[in-house]
Amino acid sequence: MPDHDLLRAALRENWHLVPTAITNRRGGILSRSWDVTVGQMRYVARLVRPAERQALEAGLGAAGRLRACGIAAGESVRTLSGALTVGIPVGALAVLRRAPGRALAGGDPVDQQWWGDRLGAVHRALQGYVHPGLCRWNMLDADAAHLSGEPWLRLAVTEAVTAATRLTVTDRLTYGVLHRDPAPEEFVVDPDTGRAGVLDGGASGTGPLVYDVAAAVAYAGGPDAAVELVDGYLAAAPVHSDEMDATLPVLLRFRWAAQADWSARRLAECAQAPAAAGCRAGAGEALDRARAALRSLGG
Repeated sequence: MPDHDLLRAALRENWHLVPTAITNRRGGILSRSWDVTVGQMRYVARLVRPAERQALEAGLGAAGRLRACGIAAGESVRTLSGALTVGIPVGALAVLRRAPGRALAGGDPVDQQWWGDRLGAVHRALQGYVHPGLCRWNMLDADAAHLSGEPWLRLAVTEAVTAATRLTVTDRLTYGVLHRDPAPEEFVVDPDTGRAGVLDGGASGTGPLVYDVAAAVAYAGGPDAAVELVDGYLAAAPVHSDEMDATLPVLLRFRWAAQADWSARRLAECAQAPAAAGCRAGAGEALDRARAALRSLGG
């Protein structure tokens, strides 16, 4: 993750933005983001790995589609050269004008209703959305070398992949455009208007829509803690309750396996980097959370 000095330099050089404040934002596993204040203006700076650059640009385009459908979403700020993103030494960076409102709290039942409703509305609004940067949802590589770091890891990923593969072959799933990392902090509600929205379209891809719900449920603390979230989603989404009941457990397990895979990959990368103690600690904590969740799910 870049320090604030590197971020300030990138914002000044590529957007002519001189921040008066930068605050780390909590969020998902596919990107890192910061709240950036420039005078009276509020922005979000989002950083993804170089391989996710096209997916990020697809998400920025999806945000425009959402705004056209009446859903509040952050508006991309183009660089001085007219680009949506810019490459910096640690990844690809984008800047958005922040949608008004406060971030949702994942454990609050009322916020969960907003969260589920907006995720469902996003899925419905993005039906038919196409972009060359949309990546296809795919299975994890259970033979990847970085899965050798923990004795339990490869078996857990293999079992999750096997169950998800069986689901995609034998069950009818509703496919569409995914946010891919719908943490509660990605959604906002404006107390002045009661209007809820989303920061952007995420690092967008395509796949079974319930995978996004599984990711949100994981952030909420599991199915028992996410009842209001799922209810809010089903009221707004193009997915029926019978599909949710049949597929959520399998895709939730797959989501935790994906986090375990991401964490193990990050640990392998950190091992190659000098002064990576903080990097290893964060990835290690994420791997421990994934292991505990998989155990609770029987994986």
